Amino acid sequence: MNFHGSDVRQKALTLLRGGARNADVARKLGVPRGTISYWKHLDRARRGECPGRRDPSCPRCDGRPLDGTAYSYLLGLYLGDGHISRYAGHRTPNLMITCSDTWTGLMDACERAMRAVFPGNSVCRVRKNGCHNVKVYSMHLHCVFPQHGPGKKHERPIVLDLWQQAIVDAHPWEFIRGLIHSDGCRITNWTTRMVAGERKRYEYPRYLFTNTSADIIRLFTDTLDKAGVEWKTLNQSRAAVTVSVARKASVAVMDTHVGPKY
Repeated sequence: MNFHGSDVRQKALTLLRGGARNADVARKLGVPRGTISYWKHLDRARRGECPGRRDPSCPRCDGRPLDGTAYSYLLGLYLGDGHISRYAGHRTPNLMITCSDTWTGLMDACERAMRAVFPGNSVCRVRKNGCHNVKVYSMHLHCVFPQHGPGKKHERPIVLDLWQQAIVDAHPWEFIRGLIHSDGCRITNWTTRMVAGERKRYEYPRYLFTNTSADIIRLFTDTLDKAGVEWKTLNQSRAAVTVSVARKASVAVMDTHVGPKY
């Protein structure tokens, strides 16, 4: 809640822009020094005057090398379960991937990929109830992930740029792995069958990937096709689509390159 009117805040900013010290402005207007400091920070951030080092170079804007292996994996994580946001008062947007505390290895892999794709940028983990948000801050997130836009992913077109598709084609398994690690899983399914007149339980592993975006489903299945993996969609009433990989040979190759979450 703001206990100080906009006119007081504007007077403070006028004095600060004129070179007055925070303490002097606080005494003159009867406002806490912390509030004056916060107003000054927000004002400088909006005008692009905050101190600090410049954002590291961008592979799209500046042509620096991009780690294709790490990027393909991170792209899968982003499309499956990530989003880009910018909090009020923050000058730098962040990419956030939510990882369950159950899968600490996945969390480590996500952080490694972020650091490889954005060397020199700030990466952190924010603890939540039962999970951590793995985050990277960069002014060039929209350059590297042009699929970002207003609204939910399934409500807007998701199409890879040519340079992104070239990376996915060169590193298909990393992309598949990222999607499975975000919105997929490896489970043990079971059924029963008659063997010598006796009904026996039969278990087999399968991979599942579920997403509401038809475009993201298509990107996943197109990449499976190129990797030689057989798949099918499951019949279900909900809006989301689930892709199943259950053929023994296909599961075996998925186990080699993807494996369960860990």
